[in-house]
Amino acid sequence: MSVLAALGGAPVRNRPFPRWPEIGPTDEAALLRALHGAYWGLHGRGEIERFEARFAEYQQARHAVAVASGTVALRIALLAAGIRAGDEVLVPPYTFLATASAVAEANATPVFVDIDPDTFNLCPRAAAAAVTPRTRALIPVHIGGLPAEMDELLALARRHNLVVIEDAAHAHGAEYRGRRVGALGHLGCFSFQSSKNLTSGEGGAVVTDDPALAARVRSIHNCGRVPDGAWYEHHTISGNYRITEFQAALLNSQFDKLEEQTRRRERNALRLYERLRQVPGIRPQARPTYPHRHGNHLFLFRYDAAEFGAPREVFLRALEAEGIPASPGYPLPLYRQPLFANGDFGPYSAAFDRHPDLSYAAVHCPNCEEICGGAGAWLYQNVLLGTPEDTDDIARAFEKLHAHRRELRELAARPPSREAAA
Repeated sequence: MSVLAALGGAPVRNRPFPRWPEIGPTDEAALLRALHGAYWGLHGRGEIERFEARFAEYQQARHAVAVASGTVALRIALLAAGIRAGDEVLVPPYTFLATASAVAEANATPVFVDIDPDTFNLCPRAAAAAVTPRTRALIPVHIGGLPAEMDELLALARRHNLVVIEDAAHAHGAEYRGRRVGALGHLGCFSFQSSKNLTSGEGGAVVTDDPALAARVRSIHNCGRVPDGAWYEHHTISGNYRITEFQAALLNSQFDKLEEQTRRRERNALRLYERLRQVPGIRPQARPTYPHRHGNHLFLFRYDAAEFGAPREVFLRALEAEGIPASPGYPLPLYRQPLFANGDFGPYSAAFDRHPDLSYAAVHCPNCEEICGGAGAWLYQNVLLGTPEDTDDIARAFEKLHAHRRELRELAARPPSREAAA
């Protein structure tokens, strides 16, 4: 192989990967349909309701409520589940902020539980050890689109009468033992933010099989209204967390592409998994042996700096020079984010009011800290939307960096270029 591209050699790849989102004439037509409709917001018989029905069926749930964002979905789910001040909710620290901040916004206490070092998902044994008499719920995150170990987590929830809220923001179309995620627990939350595998720019959804929970979610997302009530009749603390007809129209259009894209990502991800697991020092996110389908929002992997002789940041810089964009992932466990380190919960301070000795400085989740600190990284979902040959380019870049790992030490001694820093 040639010299590393970061040191002046020819890159493995000089073509862009598929853009995201994949847009076409049907998306434009959907927006025009909403533009010329009688209503641009929720009215009971438009794009929103059509999408809710389609998405519920796709995720094999009885009910779906479209909301303003994935963050809002989590907050509404917690409120609908009856989580209150003083309650504890188990969450993983390797996830987006909202998984834990939504708990604080419900005036409850986020309790961080370590992840499995191979799957990056919430560790069921660590969760079992974290249960206290105040624990009321747990939020497994299907990180990157890989379903969490739901059998063990649901069994734990049954033993302790806990509510299970799935954070499925990465997991559209993912399956666990033949069942789509989202309604495996009591409630499931999805995101339609710009990077997600189904997107309208912003947006989210809550799914459930429980009609009573669905009714609470629908009321909370719509200013506390109820189906037979008057417009200015409000039954519970809530707000306007609705989406617009424009967002729902885009979702309906993009939804038509979702299943084919999901199959394409899975095909390419499996191909890449088989190649990268052969590269010393690279360990792709573990895939269970039981039946499942990965959502492949991210392709996560562990990186062994000792094998390559260079820190993660140098490896990723060299990988990008070869034409393969990648990310180090979450830089910190959530409990080390300033919000939690400083306890800046604003008006949602019940966690500290009821537990004045609460300090996230004492939290230690070694697996998460190792992954954030230099062992974890990921590729974005759009790189899995190309051809098998595109996927092989990714594998060749990893293989090239391993073959030239001694040169990575030279690269490590160089400061990043101004272009890279920008």
